[in-house]
Amino acid sequence: MNYPEQPAERDRWILARRPERSSLDPLRPYAFFAEEECSPDGTVVPGAVVFLTNRECPWRCVMCDLWKNTLLESVPIGAIPAQIDFALARLPAARQIKLYNSGSFFDPRAIPVEDFPAIAERVKSFERVIIESHPALVGEPALRFRDLLKAPLEVAMGLETVHPEILPRLNKRMSLGQFADAAGFLREHRMDVRVFVLVQPPFMRAEEALEWAARSIDFAFDCGASVVTLIPTRGGNGAMEDLAANGEFSRPEVSTLESALAYGLRLQRGRVFADLWDMAPGKRAARLAEMNLRQTIL
Repeated sequence: MNYPEQPAERDRWILARRPERSSLDPLRPYAFFAEEECSPDGTVVPGAVVFLTNRECPWRCVMCDLWKNTLLESVPIGAIPAQIDFALARLPAARQIKLYNSGSFFDPRAIPVEDFPAIAERVKSFERVIIESHPALVGEPALRFRDLLKAPLEVAMGLETVHPEILPRLNKRMSLGQFADAAGFLREHRMDVRVFVLVQPPFMRAEEALEWAARSIDFAFDCGASVVTLIPTRGGNGAMEDLAANGEFSRPEVSTLESALAYGLRLQRGRVFADLWDMAPGKRAARLAEMNLRQTIL
């Protein structure tokens, strides 16, 4: 069956191809780790990354595999602070924290707004707090959470691609105008913007991937982003395997990711990182990791 053209049909098509999701404890984050990242002032700072367990995102993006580590129901009040406690008790001291939740921090079915004060209390020692959200949910809840924090709030949003035909087909149900409006709202209200860009999303030919990654980086910085993270599009969610079998998706070459990172670094408009989470260890991965930290082309 070909990939549908209507959003509701796409939802059903994507859901029908899913493998099983993970079995998770609502009182435990599904993952957490320590990392290092180049900070806005160019120094390398230690960070804590906590992947919160919560209800699945309401959107059904065709490339997404984050739903594997989500729940079908909302977590009870108090569960998210308990998850943060669990992670921080097992992580080394850090200067910034990322609270990622496989969806949107400002989705009240995922992160209860009643927990905002308790979450803010848990992260009061950090110099920067980074969360993620779909642009459609950026608004008053962001202001409420920002006002509870002692540190600057940075909101990460998935731009994915500025390709005018491919972005709608990703089933994210977002326009470039909506993204720009959300980024503008965040900047107007003293919140920083981090942007996720897909390198070679589905439906894109390999020979076009670098050009559209570069255009997407430009657009992100035009919207006021201080950080752009380049994510090599991956399979593993069922839908992507069907698209690959139909010739509509292939994983990007490492050289494409390298070139996109180099393009972004040359701009010197903000920090640019390559996401290396599933790259095989080796000299190329080590080089890219060093470029991430130093923000210099090696």
